[in-house]
Amino acid sequence: MLLFLDTADISEIRERAGAGLVDGVTTNPSLIAKSGADIMERIAEICDAVEGPVSAEVVATGHEGMLEEGRRLRAIADNVVVKLPLTQAGLKTCAVFAREGIPTNVTLCFSLNQALLAAKAGASFISPFVGRIEDAGGDGIGLLERIREVYDTHGFTTQILAASLRSPAHVEAAALAGCDAATLPAKVFDQLAAHPLTETGLAAFLSDWKKTGKSGLL
Repeated sequence: MLLFLDTADISEIRERAGAGLVDGVTTNPSLIAKSGADIMERIAEICDAVEGPVSAEVVATGHEGMLEEGRRLRAIADNVVVKLPLTQAGLKTCAVFAREGIPTNVTLCFSLNQALLAAKAGASFISPFVGRIEDAGGDGIGLLERIREVYDTHGFTTQILAASLRSPAHVEAAALAGCDAATLPAKVFDQLAAHPLTETGLAAFLSDWKKTGKSGLL
């Protein structure tokens, strides 16, 4: 499963991309607005920092505006994926971009029917919002599982990108549900490597080594 960072903070991205564990980045207008950066400049910086897909979202709500903004975003770099909202205009735009060979990430997915329409429109990625579904009392992980079943049954190639993930447990569940990718904040990404037994085990190893009177292996 691919792991994407969900952020527009270029320092967060550069710090973690160097380990080779970050497969891509997802952004949205809210994240970029919080960063205070120019959207086009920040997307270019992110694309330079990672080799994988970088989702850059349009802010237009109409079809023609989405087409114009999406093409401008795609012109920034070859790894830009145009992010579109799951609306009628977004799906129409997605279908045009699919014919043009422009990769897309259809976002704000909250139902199986929406995911079905996105796949039929030729979306490269579909982004179901697990955390927000759970906030509304729904079953976010269950939705991922149902999308996986339908896509596999009908041969859709759209990749499932689990979004709105708020904990390592969410990431684990998304992987078990068969998602192709997951996007998560830097804080949650860092938590994936943490486990109390790892920490206590390392402390014991170091304590035993210290008793030898050596400060290192050499």
